[in-house]
Parts: sequence; structure tokens; C-alpha cells
Amino acid sequence: MAEQLSWTRDGERLSLHGELDQDFLVSLWDARMDATQGVSVIDLKGLSRVDTAGLALLVHLVELIRAQGRTASVEGVSEKVATLKGLYNLPEDMIP
Repeated sequence: MAEQLSWTRDGERLSLHGELDQDFLVSLWDARMDATQGVSVIDLKGLSRVDTAGLALLVHLVELIRAQGRTASVEGVSEKVATLKGLYNLPEDMIP
């Protein structure tokens, strides 16, 4: 059963939960500026699924954090996300 995407913020940490895919990511896309404000860590441990649209959004979130003058890091990168990064030959720093 599909899990809606949700997120929580705790200090500089943005934790994502559920499925980060084309069916559920619109709510995070719409809230991306507020969701990344003051964030330096994106935590993916709570995600059960990420598709290519979700990967693109992660890259965008990292860039938003950098545009706000902070160093971005991503924690809890699953094997599936690592595989997608490899398939698209993304540079290591795109999802650090």
C-alpha cells in the first residue's frame, strides 16, 4: 500500500517519510522553500520508496539549501537511491 509523503523539521534536519515519488511529491514541491529554510541535513531514513521524480526533487532540495548559503548533506541514502544516482551518472556532490 502506498504511503503518503510527509516531512518533519527538527533544527537543521529535514526528515522525509513515506514515498518520494511522482504520485506524492507535489506537496513537498509546493512547500520546498519553507521546508528547506534553515536546513542543512536531509534525512531519507523514513522513505520506503523513491523514483526518478523523487531523485530530481532531492537534487533540487540540495541546491536550494546551497543557494541559502549552507552546506547540504543527505543521510540515510538507500541502496535504491544509490542505484538511481548511478544509473543517471550523477556527480557525488549532487546528493552528498
